[in-house]
Amino acid sequence: MRRQATKYLKQWKNNSSRKPLIIRGARQVGKTWLMKEFGNKNYKNIAYVNFEDSVTLKNLFVDNFDIKRILLAVEIETGIKITPQDTLIIFDEIQEAERGITALKYFCEQAPQYHVIAAGSLLGVTLHQHTSFPVGKINFLDLHPMNYVEFIEASGNSQLLEILKRKDWKLIKTFKHRYVDLLKQYYFTGGMPEAVAEFFNNSNFTEVRNIQKRILLGYEQDFSKHAPASIVPRIRMLWNSIPSQLSKENKKFIYSAIKKSARAKDFESSISWLSDSGLIYKVHRITKPGMPLKAYEDFGTFKLFISDVGLLAAISDLPAKSIINGNIIFEEFKGSLTEQYVLQQLRTLTDNDIFYWSAEKSRAEIDFIVQNEDTILPIEVKAAENLQAKSLKVFSHKYPDTKPVRISMSDFRKENWLINMPLYAVSEIFSITI
Repeated sequence: MRRQATKYLKQWKNNSSRKPLIIRGARQVGKTWLMKEFGNKNYKNIAYVNFEDSVTLKNLFVDNFDIKRILLAVEIETGIKITPQDTLIIFDEIQEAERGITALKYFCEQAPQYHVIAAGSLLGVTLHQHTSFPVGKINFLDLHPMNYVEFIEASGNSQLLEILKRKDWKLIKTFKHRYVDLLKQYYFTGGMPEAVAEFFNNSNFTEVRNIQKRILLGYEQDFSKHAPASIVPRIRMLWNSIPSQLSKENKKFIYSAIKKSARAKDFESSISWLSDSGLIYKVHRITKPGMPLKAYEDFGTFKLFISDVGLLAAISDLPAKSIINGNIIFEEFKGSLTEQYVLQQLRTLTDNDIFYWSAEKSRAEIDFIVQNEDTILPIEVKAAENLQAKSLKVFSHKYPDTKPVRISMSDFRKENWLINMPLYAVSEIFSITI
């Protein structure tokens, strides 16, 4: 299994201005595996400390930040002799060590020759609560569930990826059935590495679903263990409402859909906690596609998605048989799985925020709006071979300087005002629209 984030890690390793690196991401997206795999392939030694398991080192940073003392303690705990260029120091679940994140500042300032990577399951929550965060002293890497390209590579079909990257649309069309079959599998399996590995090693749909259910149970246990007790019930209510919210024709988040009397102020903290933990992603509405998009953000109107399409399928109890039942899987829940899938791919392709647009006095809506350098891309998502794009036409006429994209099961085509991207080729969207 190979992750695209490895490319960034290699650049980080070779950068003379390298700072300690924090990898952020939800539980079970593969942070620990990635750090160890990268260390094994690029360093002579790994000094690995998991602060959730290590009672001895949990209070390592409480007294002071003497780097020599810290390194000596890590050497004793791990049995690894730490040398600056040959050893990767990994601090896993660093949020469990008091003042652990602050300690990274001193590695940056006093010992930049050491290669240090830190990660944690709820780092986003911790970082937002931390009162002494080392601003400007840390590099960041956001790790998401495996995207469709990584899924194809894990399947052993690297040649299909080569065709995609070359954008040989005639050849891609020839093998469309192969891409579609893999896409169906991805909708069910999703991008959690353990689920992907189980699927390709054993083709066991039942065990894939069991893994997904265990991950979801772990998330719910985190609610009780780590969230403020006062908001735990609301976190659960909010979390459990997301599949039904996404199954609506209009996927705008409605508080009253949680319970009739619900108001925004009752659930703001719950949304923030879930967002900071990496379990949900908030897509805000914009009022117009101006540059930059954030200047036109409507903070009161948004859609909520979860981190992974496979987990959405698991929460919704989507049966495995839907994978082989024609293309019905793409149309389930009014296309919510497809919209979730597209968002998930976009998040691995850009660091920019992703938005959506809806008209003030009509039903016209654009599923996603993305800024790519100096270009605004309005993206309409279709679950099947639906070539209607009414909202996209309305939007295009209103804002002719944008580059409209329709993503559907139809083949690639470039028209005067529109590009149609196949669902299985979302990875190429930015290279096509430049």
